[in-house]
Amino acid sequence: MSKPLADVLAITLLAACALPALANDPNNAQAAPTKAHQSALDWSDITANERARAEVWRLSATEWRRYRSLMEGIRGSISPATISPIEVLGIHARDDTERRRYAEQWAMMMREDTERILAFQHAYDQAGRLLYPTETLIDVARLPDRDDDQQTLLRTDRVLLFARPGCAACDAIVARLLAKLDRVAGVDIYLAGIAAGDDGAIRDWATARGIQPDWVRTRRVTLNFEGGALEQLGPVTSELPVLMRRRGGAVTPLLGSAL
Repeated sequence: MSKPLADVLAITLLAACALPALANDPNNAQAAPTKAHQSALDWSDITANERARAEVWRLSATEWRRYRSLMEGIRGSISPATISPIEVLGIHARDDTERRRYAEQWAMMMREDTERILAFQHAYDQAGRLLYPTETLIDVARLPDRDDDQQTLLRTDRVLLFARPGCAACDAIVARLLAKLDRVAGVDIYLAGIAAGDDGAIRDWATARGIQPDWVRTRRVTLNFEGGALEQLGPVTSELPVLMRRRGGAVTPLLGSAL
């Protein structure tokens, strides 16, 4: 082989070897975009904060744009600020398949959150038992009695009022009791501060407060000397007025708010 012909073959082989390198050159204008580059293009009009939120809710860039657009309309105007993107997209789903997909996604996320809450509650309970082994979180004995049955009045109940003359609070309770006289079986008034046997003082007190003689005759209202009756009912406050409720054979305290 002559030297010129060998030189031509060498040049041709070098050119053939260079072609693959040119095809794989990232600087080649004809090279296809990478997945990372395409992903960057998808999120190009979405802020870093929005993208972070979308990733938390497991939404694509397209889904986030739709959510953002929906919140600019009626959904953003009437919904609470805490509504989730999943709920927004599910409410405005374009077909049953899309609605079902978002419903399932929301159900899974809610279940995951419930499991987190229960796990933390379990850890909290364990910490409480470890740090305060001899204490209870709530002292039940110090809670007020909120039994609704104890603060209701039936037509078969009688109300006991322990009062005294010259007591504005007692007079106010008497007025409220007389206004509800038709709703109970009767009212038994026990007056302190009046000498035993002084019937005239009791009659004068009753008349001044609008208690009708007919009510007394029919025992809708009874007038009694206190004479230690309050103490016999048990450990109650000595501060008058005091209200009690008699139901059958049981006598229990009654709040003024029950009237």
